[in-house]
Amino acid sequence: MKASYYKFAAAAALSAVAIAYVAEAPANAAVPFKDLHNVGDHYTAIDELYNLRIIEGRTSTSFAPYKPATREELALFIANALKLDTKNVKDPGFKDVPKDSKYYGAIAALNEKGIIKGYNDNTFKPEEIVKRAQVAKILVLAFDLEITDSVTTKFKDVNAIKDLDTRRYIQTLVQYGITQGTSTAVFSPNAPVKRAQLATFLKRAIDATTTDLEIISIE
Repeated sequence: MKASYYKFAAAAALSAVAIAYVAEAPANAAVPFKDLHNVGDHYTAIDELYNLRIIEGRTSTSFAPYKPATREELALFIANALKLDTKNVKDPGFKDVPKDSKYYGAIAALNEKGIIKGYNDNTFKPEEIVKRAQVAKILVLAFDLEITDSVTTKFKDVNAIKDLDTRRYIQTLVQYGITQGTSTAVFSPNAPVKRAQLATFLKRAIDATTTDLEIISIE
């Protein structure tokens, strides 16, 4: 796989802070959310990423796993995962993202790196729900995954998409093991991404681009 700036930022930065995360996060700390009783396999991702301070709940006791994720939440989670500097950022000039928003730094940092963009009317639409195809593209760009040349996927609804780049982004996630689709033959590119699903997407992207470390001791 190619070595480039964003992959370094994703993989190397995550590896570099692994010991810090271990030191800061309580061992086997229980998540405080009371609404994770039916999230299935998503629990592992939510538990791990919460304790690494990458994701957060909608409230102190609710993760809202089945609520659709928003663009601002996606930006915050990815910026946290990449350990981006969200303080010293270039103002993206989005008229609907005030500088006092807790999401401002993350949105600005990702926009500056070309990972996310706004709309032609100079807005970001931070509370807009993100769709599965959109998340595929953003994950590929954020973690600098090597984009496949193949425009054919195992998903019949993706193969029907006219935009070939969208097909490649989704197929790239398949090849990295980041997605399995909503069924064996369907990806549901226009379906909203639920917050629990976003946690799993993000954990798989991190796992796919981070070298395993064996921590011997912490001094």
